[in-house]
Amino acid sequence: MKLMKSAIAVMAFGLASYAYAAPTFTQVWSLDTGLDKPESVAYDAKRDRLYVSNVQGEPLGMDGEGYISTVDLDGKMLNQKWVAAGLNAPKGMAVTETTLFVSDVNALVAIDIEAGKVTQRYTAEKSVFLNDVTIDEQGNVYVSDLFDDTIYCLCDGQFSVWVKDAALASPNGLLAEKDRLIVGSWGIRSEGFQTSEVGYLKVIPYANNSKIMPLGSTETFANVDGVESDGEDGYFVTDWIAGKLFAVDAEGKATEVMDYNQGSADHEYIADKGLLFVPMMLDNQVVAFKKSN
Repeated sequence: MKLMKSAIAVMAFGLASYAYAAPTFTQVWSLDTGLDKPESVAYDAKRDRLYVSNVQGEPLGMDGEGYISTVDLDGKMLNQKWVAAGLNAPKGMAVTETTLFVSDVNALVAIDIEAGKVTQRYTAEKSVFLNDVTIDEQGNVYVSDLFDDTIYCLCDGQFSVWVKDAALASPNGLLAEKDRLIVGSWGIRSEGFQTSEVGYLKVIPYANNSKIMPLGSTETFANVDGVESDGEDGYFVTDWIAGKLFAVDAEGKATEVMDYNQGSADHEYIADKGLLFVPMMLDNQVVAFKKSN
């Protein structure tokens, strides 16, 4: 097992009249059996289990090799290939009580959770690299296209472009909040996944999706992959290229929390349990951490 490169760092920065204390995490388990390029972890609260998407082949491969695993909260593999048929290179996921939505190269895939099978594919013909998935309170499903500065939406049964704008700067991680969508920018790409400038968090109000704004600070800090609420007013953000976890406050200011290995992808955080699950795509493992403050 490939361990973290360094001990957890605790940092603080001043913001206005108070000091922000970054959280600390302790590793509690890792799972490195049965996973193949795990890209995303999603928690199913109703069934108290995790879903892990496994790309297995190439990230853009239409090869039928990808699969979804189920894992319990203690790191035990429940079903390595819970769903495999009908998947190519699954990545971001979002869960409802009945359906697991998964991005799969050029389509949003709906999986019936009870049946454990793909029931529908919503194809975006002009998409390039569909990535993260999130669902708002009205049930609209949003999907980022990392390589095309686009966010799609499954709204009213139609899967189509919701916003396309260079200001998105390679959108990756998505998080639906009550009145707005939080977007994690990978950055300004130069070639492939390389960037001439890394990204930061942005905000799009649902009521005006042409209004793309920074989440306060415009200071760049990461090739943003996953974006999750910290259960309070901030966010936990992974950087795939640098292999880091950041805590980002409500004003968009980022503090490095952990430094581990390249490939830290679309994580999950369960706030009421203080549990963080990070898929390490290049290490073929998922690592779990417990928040200690």
